[in-house]
Amino acid sequence: MDGVTFRTRPRARGAAAALLAVLLPLAGCAAPKPPAPDRPAIQRLLDQRARALLARDEPGYLAAVDPALVPAARTEFERLAAVPLAAWSYRLTDVERTGPGRVTARAELGYRVEGYDSGPVTGTRILDLADQGGRWYVTADRAADGAPQQLWQQGVVRARAGKRSLVLGVGQSRERLAEIAAAADAAVPAASGAWPSPWAGRVVVIVPASTNAMGRLLGAPASAYRGIAAVTTGEAGGGPKAPADRIIVNPEAYAGLGEFGRRFVLTHETTHVATRARTTAATPLWLSEGFADWAAYRGSGRTPAAAAPELAREVLAGRVPAALPDDKDFAFGGGAGALARAYEGGWLACAMIADKWGETELTAFYGAVGSRKERAGAVEKAMNDVLGVTPEEFTARWRAYLGERLG
Repeated sequence: MDGVTFRTRPRARGAAAALLAVLLPLAGCAAPKPPAPDRPAIQRLLDQRARALLARDEPGYLAAVDPALVPAARTEFERLAAVPLAAWSYRLTDVERTGPGRVTARAELGYRVEGYDSGPVTGTRILDLADQGGRWYVTADRAADGAPQQLWQQGVVRARAGKRSLVLGVGQSRERLAEIAAAADAAVPAASGAWPSPWAGRVVVIVPASTNAMGRLLGAPASAYRGIAAVTTGEAGGGPKAPADRIIVNPEAYAGLGEFGRRFVLTHETTHVATRARTTAATPLWLSEGFADWAAYRGSGRTPAAAAPELAREVLAGRVPAALPDDKDFAFGGGAGALARAYEGGWLACAMIADKWGETELTAFYGAVGSRKERAGAVEKAMNDVLGVTPEEFTARWRAYLGERLG
């Protein structure tokens, strides 16, 4: 249409300019990014807390926590009084800001028991902290999701020191702790007799109040440990920097055992502590569990049929196992009979080596397998080097041995 001029584009440019004029001041008003959490200051606070605990300085320990947390912190401080600590430390691994003046920190707690631990027991802690007037305070302290509890978080700790053992318990009588300490004291020389290589020669035994409490100490469902009288925690390969071993007793299953059964259980678990440095990823469970059982039965006079009733029934029925127990056969939560046969088969494999080759060769074989870091080829090489047989020959001899001792 002649004589008509459209001004659409200039108006669009004007609108954009106006919008930009509005947005620029708004952008200039954006809140500044909050400063990163002061990690060195938080680490210093945790170091101060650790020093106060080791010095048994209750005011100093409580000074690091928010007033609302003081009652819980005092309770923990008092519960730890029975534990002879040689070291206690926090290593800050992560800090996340959760609000103005508030952070959540992740730290690795490590502690050692005086006279027993060369390396620390470790666990991940989650700590909430608040900045109050330029100073950090702990407002909450808890285990990381899935991380094990510590014994003193379950109740008042009682301690009983034996000649070669330290027993720490919650919800246990002094008489029960004394009885376990005596059994642990006897287990140490029994394990040393079976395993002559140097080791610490002392153990720490933990006795929680129940099977459920045991599960929380292990960070696992209690159902996995019902009927299991004790377990040992530690790190394969051991070494001076490895986490310290702990024997954890299931008080309910342990109470149902007779005198021999209790002594057997603690000798078995103590043997795991003694052999830790030569137990690696290369060690099959039939060897590590079988050796621990062999050490516990050694010198007891128990006949194979009495010590291996489940496997004896299979052999008498003509069902001799075709192969040594596999690692998966030792899994908790499966059938009780199958688990018993796995342990019995491993024990008789180790007993056969001691009978046919000698106890020195048995420990040499164990050490040779554990000198390797990976499973592949480790057992085969040790059988060849120490026993002079192939795995196939060893299995055939083991099957014949089952028939001799159980048939």
